[in-house]
Amino acid sequence: MRKSTPILLSVTVLLIVSLACASSSVPTQDVNSILGTAIMQTMVSALTQTAQVVVPVDLAGTPTATFTPIFTPTVTLTPSPIFTTTAIIPQVSVSVATNCRTGPGKVYDRVGALLVGQVAEVVGRDTTGNYWYIRNPNQSNGYCWLWGEYATLAGNFAALPMYTPPPTPTPMPAFEADYDGLESCAGWWVDLKLTNTGGISFESVSLTVRDTVTDIVVSMYTDAFNNINGCTDSSSKDALNPGANRVISSPAFAYDPSGHKLRATVTLCSRDGQSGMCITETVKFTP
Repeated sequence: MRKSTPILLSVTVLLIVSLACASSSVPTQDVNSILGTAIMQTMVSALTQTAQVVVPVDLAGTPTATFTPIFTPTVTLTPSPIFTTTAIIPQVSVSVATNCRTGPGKVYDRVGALLVGQVAEVVGRDTTGNYWYIRNPNQSNGYCWLWGEYATLAGNFAALPMYTPPPTPTPMPAFEADYDGLESCAGWWVDLKLTNTGGISFESVSLTVRDTVTDIVVSMYTDAFNNINGCTDSSSKDALNPGANRVISSPAFAYDPSGHKLRATVTLCSRDGQSGMCITETVKFTP
């Protein structure tokens, strides 16, 4: 508005001067009318110029609006990690197939076995740390004791409870007999391998070998387990303890029984005279 005022005054003065100069030839009434019209036109022009100054105009002559940007902050929330603990169940595997028994030791009955490649859950251990109490691989609802010699454990086994083993069962006599070969020196005899699989020691052996072709029989009874190797070497032991094995030699035949079907009957007994502590096994073979 301040910039438009001088223009209005200047135009007004110029008009007045021009009209005064022409007053000699124009009537007074006409001069006033012309002056009023000129003033109104000048005011309209000034108002038009003022409006154009107030409203911003871009280069194309189009009014533009002024915008004030509003910034809204964006907050990104990062979820906190949730840590959970997973209990690792102790498990055992073996490098050699191992029997699983009712107690921690060979005197207990065998109720299963853990084979190479199998895995079983461990639930306890014995006080010596030599045996592990596991789920029986052969019985889904049963448990048994596994010898730790060939065992490898995984998982949280440090906190396993100690289990008290069951009472030792009454030892029972048991053994296995297998043909081991034919030897000769002023006669021919067979060798048999005996393995004590029971819970008592044997101190005497009775052996009978029958040739089923010739029906000839050789026999012996001895308080020692003798093994003869050829003509010069021999060895002897007084007892066959649980878990041990021993090769014994039979009495000699006067002929070569090779190719004949032979049947050996072996009886092992405990020397202490306990009733029923003898057991007999029969082996059939052809040398």
